Amino acid sequence: MIEPLDIERFGAIARIVLNRPDAGNTIDETLAEAFAEAAAQVASDCEVRVVVLTGAGSLFCGGGDVRAMAAAPDGASAVIDRITSNLHRGIVTLFEMSKPLVTVVNGPAAGAGLGLAILGDIVLASESAHFTSAYTAIGMTPDGGTSWLLPRLIGLRRAQEMVLTNRRIGAREAEAIGLVSRVVPASDLRSVEDEITTALDRGAMAATGKARWLLRTSYERSLADHLAIEAQSIVQAASMPEGQAGIASFLNRRR
Repeated sequence: MIEPLDIERFGAIARIVLNRPDAGNTIDETLAEAFAEAAAQVASDCEVRVVVLTGAGSLFCGGGDVRAMAAAPDGASAVIDRITSNLHRGIVTLFEMSKPLVTVVNGPAAGAGLGLAILGDIVLASESAHFTSAYTAIGMTPDGGTSWLLPRLIGLRRAQEMVLTNRRIGAREAEAIGLVSRVVPASDLRSVEDEITTALDRGAMAATGKARWLLRTSYERSLADHLAIEAQSIVQAASMPEGQAGIASFLNRRR
């Protein structure tokens, strides 16, 4: 039996690979449960410093497995409830962990796959990738964090158009509007991923994790309150071994 999700390890870098290519990496109950477990595993592993999320095959993720939902003996609502419970648990884990997350969008992303695609701190997209909300086209509403992430990334007006009209956003437009960080030719996608993850792996993990938290929570407070927290954070960072080593390295012109 083929596992619906793989975890690949390359030193301190962990790759979570959605592995249902024959089904467009759509999310059924088994994949959702495996995703939540994988997220918890990489987030809690102290030897993992960088996490990558990508898909196997030609699609990143086509969203929920609608066929599986329709065929569920206890009805679509029940199976969707179970899928979203695990999927959202995994999303929160990856979002709140202190380690940087890189999403590598190797192909089209739709529905919940859109939410997973744009979850990363850095989002690399293949030239073949495109992004679609797709929910209202089948009488559904957004999940996977899409209605939370989209307005923050591309603004409310663009988010409204994407969600309400299901307009497909190509890779280059996604880059232009800030939906993804960078568009990369398919043949270069893995090498660029390796370049970025290697750079992140060499970084100061405590500082990276706190910077990630500062960015993530900045919408929650006023500028004055946020400045106070920034001051507290940087003072604390300067007193830690990473900060002290970083200052010394800068002064001695070494990494």
